[in-house]
Amino acid sequence: MANKHRGQVEIKLGENTYRLRYTLNSLAELEDRLGVPLTELSNISMGMKTVRTLLWAGLVHEGLTEDEVGELVDFGNFEYVQDCIAKVFEAGTRKNS
Repeated sequence: MANKHRGQVEIKLGENTYRLRYTLNSLAELEDRLGVPLTELSNISMGMKTVRTLLWAGLVHEGLTEDEVGELVDFGNFEYVQDCIAKVFEAGTRKNS
């Protein structure tokens, strides 16, 4: 079960439910892939690839590739996915402030 107070939420993608969470390792991977430090994340354009990379980094512990993560998202759940990502970041930043 995911715990919002620990900076994680459950996310249902397809037939499976995953834990969306960001660890130091996944955040470092995110910085590498996006080419910006985490502190500048709010300054970059949120295109489709960026959202896919954000989701992938939060699911990296699930053993999914970025392409596999992308196959789990479509127009029907795109807004839901964005909301889940936002909830994790909000919980994480609130916890650390």
